[in-house]
Amino acid sequence: MTAVLEELVKSPRLPAYVSQLNDVLAKEQERRRRFYDELTEDVTAEFINGQVVMQSPATYAHSQAVKLLAKLLDTYVERHQLGWVGLEKVLICLPRNDYEPDVCFFGPAKAALLQPGQLKFPPPDFIAEVVSPATESRDRGVKFEDYAANGVQEYWLIDPVAEEAEPCLLREGQYTSAGRIRQGELRSTVVSGFVIPVRAIFDPQVNLATLRQLLAG
Repeated sequence: MTAVLEELVKSPRLPAYVSQLNDVLAKEQERRRRFYDELTEDVTAEFINGQVVMQSPATYAHSQAVKLLAKLLDTYVERHQLGWVGLEKVLICLPRNDYEPDVCFFGPAKAALLQPGQLKFPPPDFIAEVVSPATESRDRGVKFEDYAANGVQEYWLIDPVAEEAEPCLLREGQYTSAGRIRQGELRSTVVSGFVIPVRAIFDPQVNLATLRQLLAG
């Protein structure tokens, strides 16, 4: 039990708090049902803490980093038949919130359950978010906590301006960061054997050389 919950449990106002929380959640779930009713393949939005968050247009640097990472990850996963890689419009549905991460990976067990007409997806095994000034507080805040709470085993935060990556691994329900890396290699624990230079996410020529190595391996 967390410290916050312990304080609530001790309070004589606990029944009133529970009633208020139930009311908040009921209203939130009604908004979420409307969000699902209006969901189509053309909609790019997330549902976070009761609010619909529309996705804003991405910068060139953001789009380039997503494309370069996804190209390498998808090639490697397909080459070794490790599962399935999804891109920006894959809606990940967690108990309270719905997200569209930039890149995600489902291992063989989860990938085998995916259906052609599926619009809502379970927690993946790996997520990468490319941060921007508009999204960084969510990427390092509510998403960081929510992904960990729902068993996403590995979470990479990519900064296309600083040209650095921060891989985080789930341990005992919390993410442990390997720090912000600008040079050297990025090594995934969840995607077995996936090792790439950090520069391959930001430099097309390094990306191409890395892609050739992955295809040859």
